[in-house]
Amino acid sequence: MPPPAEESDTSGSELSRTNAEAKQEGRPPGHARETVVLIVLSITAVLTAWCGFESSQWGGEMSIAFSDASSARIQAARQSGVANAARQADLSIWGVYVQARAKGDTALARYVEQRFTDHFRVAYRAWIAQGEPTDGPFKMKEYIPPGTAEAAAADERADSRFADALMSNQRGDNYALLTVLFALVLFFAAASTRLGSERAQRVMLGAAIVFLMLGTVILATLPIDI
Repeated sequence: MPPPAEESDTSGSELSRTNAEAKQEGRPPGHARETVVLIVLSITAVLTAWCGFESSQWGGEMSIAFSDASSARIQAARQSGVANAARQADLSIWGVYVQARAKGDTALARYVEQRFTDHFRVAYRAWIAQGEPTDGPFKMKEYIPPGTAEAAAADERADSRFADALMSNQRGDNYALLTVLFALVLFFAAASTRLGSERAQRVMLGAAIVFLMLGTVILATLPIDI
């Protein structure tokens, strides 16, 4: 004889509840926390790799800047040598001119004057215009031997590139320090899955999330070199 319909409905409801309870009991405890740990570890791994890449990039920029600074220093030294050679030549001619004037040999003085270099002649005329001060033409601001401006420009460029190298080095160090911070995130996140106390696990996971957020904020403020 078939069971009544009401009894069949009751049996079906109890079976559904039993299956639902079985599914819930099949889910391991702390499943949500493990999911959060997995997300934290994944994000931290990506950010750590990015910091390593940026640190390497800024290290390359530092090397290039130091190389440029060294090349500029060499060029500055070369141009300074050109300026010194021109100054020595002008001094030699000037010495003969002074001796000629001291002896009253105007013909020789005029002959030597005609052989002044162009840059020295500018300073010489300025010296004459100011009443022949005792310092001589070489102390005049108009006296600029060849290579002087080039040497100054090369020195300035070397200083600038050296400063760029130091800045790139600091930026690379900042990214390297961030990898240490993200290593702490990995440590706390991994430890949160091994501790026996549920409260300790939550504390460690919370610390990992806080350090991850802090590192992400700092990372967003750093310059990027691609």
